[in-house]
Order: sequence, then structure tokens, then C-alpha cells
Amino acid sequence: MPVEEFVAGWISGALGLVLGYPFDTVKVRLQTQTTYRGIFDCLVKTYRHESLLGFFKGMSFPIASIAVVNSVLFGVYSNTLLALTATSHQERRAQPPSYAHVFLAGCTGGFVQVYCLAPFDLIKVRLQNQTEPRARPGSPPPRYRGPVHCAVSICQEEGPRGLFRGAWALMLRDTPTLGIYFVTYEWLCRQSTPEGQNPSSASVLVAGGFAGIVSWAVATPLDVIKSRMQMAGLKHRVYRGVLDCMASSVRQEGLGVFFRGLTINSARAFPVNAVTFLSYEYLLRWWG
Repeated sequence: MPVEEFVAGWISGALGLVLGYPFDTVKVRLQTQTTYRGIFDCLVKTYRHESLLGFFKGMSFPIASIAVVNSVLFGVYSNTLLALTATSHQERRAQPPSYAHVFLAGCTGGFVQVYCLAPFDLIKVRLQNQTEPRARPGSPPPRYRGPVHCAVSICQEEGPRGLFRGAWALMLRDTPTLGIYFVTYEWLCRQSTPEGQNPSSASVLVAGGFAGIVSWAVATPLDVIKSRMQMAGLKHRVYRGVLDCMASSVRQEGLGVFFRGLTINSARAFPVNAVTFLSYEYLLRWWG
């Protein structure tokens, strides 16, 4: 099993994560809290109360963990294509795989990454939702002092299964969405690239960016449900499952609740995924 795809996935995932993390923090807060009137209101309140550092709460943990999950996604995707088509990454421009194979490989990568991602994503969301300002003498400490303390607290208060809150919604979100993600990227690259040649940097940037927007447009409704289920344990609220969370959210806030964070998801998705794919492609070409 080639390991280059895993290493390239980790590095590209880390670059994309750093670029998009402030947008992700705003997105998570809009989806799980009702104190903000919109994106601008969330940006202003976060900056006023928590300074610029408020947008990066919990980021060190995802760089060490969720970026690794990105390596699982790209590594499993590429190696699944290798198993399906018997072509390496360097050979796929001359012998492009079918879109059915690309979709299946993307779905496989999305399904496998969920098992690695669920606990890390839960901790990230909990840390991002801490709205306390910077620590000052005499001020109360935040509920979680860091990712390790967060993980230990969840296990103590909610049991080990608490680390996997929202995992079903995460699986339903990522499995088909990542199939669509890779198909969109491949289709756009092929449309702008002569047959048998590698896509240009501009083609990779545009294809990666639009692949991110399309996938998040599909994923946002389940992303909202996933985030709410992850925060339910902290609020001592119990959802009986994904459908119960959906029904409860609609009853209280209407159908529009499923599209919370869609605008900022789309704004974040283009640059993050453009950089992710560009760095991934060039790392593999450099190693190849």
C-alpha cells in the first residue's frame, strides 16, 4: 500500500485547516448557539469578547489529529482507486478511472475516516463553543482547559461513549458527500485539461475550490445535526437519534435551521479545498 498519499494528505490537510479554522469556529457557533444574529454579529462578538485568539480555540489539537484524519481520507481514497483500477496516482491522468470508481473510492475514504474523526471532531466542537474571554486574574476558568482535559471530562461525565456523540450523523454526512467531493474535483479537472496531461495549478485550484463548495452544500444539513448532537451532552439534553434531533430542531426553529452556516461554509470551502488539493497534487508529483 503506497504511503505517499497518506503523508501528502496529512500535510495538505494541515495547510487547509490553518487557513479555514477561523471560519470553522464561526460556523460551529452559528449552528449550535442562538445568541448570534448572523455571521457578522458572531465575528464582532467573538473578537470583542475573546480577541483574535477566540477564532483559533482548540486549533492545536486538530492540527495534530484531524489533519491526520485527512491523511486517512486521501490515503484510503487513493489506495481504493488503486485496488479498483490497478493504476497508481501518476498513471491516472493517462488512464482516468470511471466516475463510478471515483465515487466509490471517495465514499470508502469518507466512511473509514469517520472512525478516526468522531472523537477528535467532538472535542474540537466543544472547545470552539467556549466563549469565555481570555483568562484574567480572578476570572472563572473555562469549562475545558484544553483538549486532553476536555476528553477526560467527557469520559467522566458522559462515559466513553460520549466521545462518539454525533458519530452516526457524521457518517451519514461524510460517506456520500466525499464521494461527490472527489467526483466534482475529477470532473472539473478533466474539463479543463487536455487528455493525458496533468492539470495546471489554476485548474487544480478552481476544481478543488468548487468541489469544496458543492460538497458542503450537500453536507450542511447533516453538519448542523452532527454539531447539535455533539453539544447535547454538555447541555444535558438527550436526542434519541439523528431523526429525533432533526425533528426537534425543525419544531423549534423551522426548516431554515438545516442551512445554518451554509454561507460561511461556502466562503471557507473554496480557499481551503483549493489549497488542500493543490498541495496534495504537487507533493505527489514531487515524490513521484
